Formats: sequence, C-alpha cells, structure tokens
Amino acid sequence: MSTISTHVLDTALGRPAGGVAVTLARVAEDGAHPLGAGTTDADGRVRDLLAPGAALGAGTYRLRFLVAAYFAASGRSAFYPEVAITFVVGDATEHYHVPLLLSPFGYSTYRGS
Repeated sequence: MSTISTHVLDTALGRPAGGVAVTLARVAEDGAHPLGAGTTDADGRVRDLLAPGAALGAGTYRLRFLVAAYFAASGRSAFYPEVAITFVVGDATEHYHVPLLLSPFGYSTYRGS
C-alpha cells in the first residue's frame, strides 16, 4: 500500500519541528482536493498523511505546511507563514517521503526515502 509521509527539521535550531500542521491535497484542473492532514510529532514526522479510505493514484499532489504558528510558539517571527510543496506521484505503489528543511527565512525540500 502506498503512503505519503513527511519530516520537518528546523535547521535554525538543529532539531525536529514538532507541532507543524500539514495538509495533503491532490491537485487537478478543477482545483485542489483534500486527502488528509496531520501534525508533526515530537520527532517532526507525520508518518501517513492519507486519510483512512483515501486512495493514492498517479498525479500531482500538494503538501501545505502551516509554519507561522510553529514559529510563533517559540517566540520567533518568520518570513514565510506557510510552505507549499507540489510534487508528482508517478507510481502509486511506491512510498513517497517529502521532507522539509525549515528556518524562519528559508526552506528546502527533496524526495526522501
């Protein structure tokens, strides 16, 4: 069974970013269709973002990380209130792990394993 997971690391602090709200949607010509949501745990992870009963198929997806509240909780302001990562699922039988490396003034991502 295929899954989509994520891991958020706060590179400014050098540790996982727990408490970040994340949503998953499939992106189509008629808009974005929500498929699931979660909040990163103390290790900065959401292990499966698909809601029960949701199916993963080939197509374009978007992870949206609501990071403003995460930074505000530690008394920091951030330039980006949210981060959206759009990516393509080519093989719906594979696991897709999309990490986010985060700081108050920048971010990067890659396809993880």
